[in-house]
Amino acid sequence: MRATSGITAQTGMTGMRGRVAIFIDGNNLFHAARSAGVEIDYAKLLNFLRGESPLLRAFFYTGVDERAERQQGFLLWMRRNGYRVVQKELKTFSDGTKKANLDVEIAVDMLSLVGNYDTAILVSGDEDFAYAINVIAYKGVRVEIGGFRSNTSPRLIDVADRFIDFDGVISEICKAESRYAPYPNVRPGHTSRYAPAAGSGAPIASNANRIDVPVPAVPATTVETMPVAMSPQPPQPEPPVSDPYAAPREPEPASGLARVLDDVSGEPAGATTLDV
Repeated sequence: MRATSGITAQTGMTGMRGRVAIFIDGNNLFHAARSAGVEIDYAKLLNFLRGESPLLRAFFYTGVDERAERQQGFLLWMRRNGYRVVQKELKTFSDGTKKANLDVEIAVDMLSLVGNYDTAILVSGDEDFAYAINVIAYKGVRVEIGGFRSNTSPRLIDVADRFIDFDGVISEICKAESRYAPYPNVRPGHTSRYAPAAGSGAPIASNANRIDVPVPAVPATTVETMPVAMSPQPPQPEPPVSDPYAAPREPEPASGLARVLDDVSGEPAGATTLDV
């Protein structure tokens, strides 16, 4: 009896899955694997996802640059090793970035093939597929999502029947050595995605070369002890001291208008006042 392999060996649900169809968002998977420091082995990935279940088809969706000979050679290898490649030419945007969005093609193929497969395996972390997954689930299709957890939308995981966490099956889907890994690609157990595992032989950052620059302490200053800057005041003249023995001062002569008023209001003795 042949031993089971891949996802079937982990779950033992060959009959429950029925015929499977695999839909791989190539651009999304590439960037997720690169951020994890690993490189996908697509032959191993296909065998792992299919397991012992009958396969309808495995689709691989990607943007292409017609002038990239290396990419063309990779896509030719994919076609000859079990994948149906769906490609779209990359578009160059105003900021210089290149991108090809194949979300519509993936969703249309998933919907149009309903009835020809029992389980859809979507390898992507894009939340935009949540609605399409709900639609095919209502039609009786079982849906499994595969991807690295940190690059997979929680909403996408919630609407699926099962989530296949690639972090726990690195050795079964990735190459032994990666062009993108800053440290050996063997991670015993499940350690941090961005730090080497203990005993892996990878260099570990040290504080030996760190230079500590002393920073002078600043004494705490309260409002009560804080000096208040006062603006200088001009010297004030001393008030004059009156002489008790000085003769009384003569009154100052009145101004012109005051003399006129005094002359008009003054009445000589014996004068007769006429009322007009």
